[in-house]
Amino acid sequence: MSHSTMVSGGEVKLFGMWASPAVRRVEWALKIKGIEYEYIEEDLSNKSTSLLEYNPINKQVPVLLHKGKPIVESLVMIEYIDEVWKHNPILPEDPYERTKARFWATYGEGECRDAVGKVYFTEGEEKENAIKHLEDTVRVLDEELKGKKFFGGENIGFSDLVLGWMAFWLPVAEEVASFEVLNSKKFPWFASWTDNFLQVPVIKENLPLRDKTVEFFQNYRQQRLAASNCQAATHA
Repeated sequence: MSHSTMVSGGEVKLFGMWASPAVRRVEWALKIKGIEYEYIEEDLSNKSTSLLEYNPINKQVPVLLHKGKPIVESLVMIEYIDEVWKHNPILPEDPYERTKARFWATYGEGECRDAVGKVYFTEGEEKENAIKHLEDTVRVLDEELKGKKFFGGENIGFSDLVLGWMAFWLPVAEEVASFEVLNSKKFPWFASWTDNFLQVPVIKENLPLRDKTVEFFQNYRQQRLAASNCQAATHA
């Protein structure tokens, strides 16, 4: 996929938070298209009036603003970006291939995210069972990626952008929560995809600092586990 020089986005703004995988995937899409945009960092513990105005439903990032009109949900944003700016297409032109790309994106947002979350926020036997389930979901991806560089073939596309969090944030989660799933012997094609994805310049140049990300998610996990334990004690 060739990358064009920067083109005017026509007043594009992206409200985000540096550690969010969902925010990064929208940035990747904008960078692939070479679209000029203004990035606005949000403090999620003290959300701006603009964020609350543009996304009153779930009050979360990312929010994409184009010519004053807000778009929410990162997958919807990527499709919007691809439809508005036709160069450097992210989704395949072929209807069947587009459907496949959307399927794997949905699988990543549903099965994969849920599976990682269960490992991340559980302990003991429950965590062991969750790891087995996560391995099952990664095995499905490994089978799909067999013999391919990316989900769509030789070029990075929609499925890769949506599932890209697994290449960077899943190893962070493994370090924070002390588990291992990304094994190149068990899942050689998935491991190869991870390496290929992280070497794409537009991805490599637009990732958060790893140490800072690990520290952020360590604190986040501790807070969630503490809240969960407190809630369990209250209902005991």
